[in-house]
Amino acid sequence: MNVKNHFILMSYHNTRMNKQIYSVAQNLSKEALNENRGAFFKSIIGTLNHILIGDLIWLTRFSQFSERYTTLHRLSNFPSPKRLDDILYSDFHPLQATRKEVDSLIGSWLKSDTEEGDFDNQLQYTNSQGVISRRDFGELISHLFNHQTHHRGQLTTLFSQMQYDVGPTDFLLEIPDTHTYIYTKSE
Repeated sequence: MNVKNHFILMSYHNTRMNKQIYSVAQNLSKEALNENRGAFFKSIIGTLNHILIGDLIWLTRFSQFSERYTTLHRLSNFPSPKRLDDILYSDFHPLQATRKEVDSLIGSWLKSDTEEGDFDNQLQYTNSQGVISRRDFGELISHLFNHQTHHRGQLTTLFSQMQYDVGPTDFLLEIPDTHTYIYTKSE
């Protein structure tokens, strides 16, 4: 498996899933988006903001890995979260527009700036509590995507409880089919 290609596929999955999630969320009232539903970040809008905050924090850390990562210079156009539960956008439409921009940024960065060898190296960063860590860079990128998936799973549950279906969520849809064989009973 080519790790760079894997992460590019993950970025496609991220973009598709966010389109599906936001497509459902845009049909909800401001009250429904902000209602405390007992999730980690209380509301749908809180959870959507948290996913974005996680992306912005990690992408900012990733930008320090290499001078080649010029695509990540665009991060200066976005707000800098102070806390994981910040509400960067209380209004849905600016949040949705920023989500689209960040998804595009992730895909462009992975396609244009990264090299296969990057993922075998270490990244040193300081977390939100001021603790310095040094971890495998490829695993940290996996964490970025896993974090998104975790919280989108919470959102799909909330939507399901409200009788909304976000559609297919499997990463399988992004994995190219190298050969499809249809079994028939006559064989």
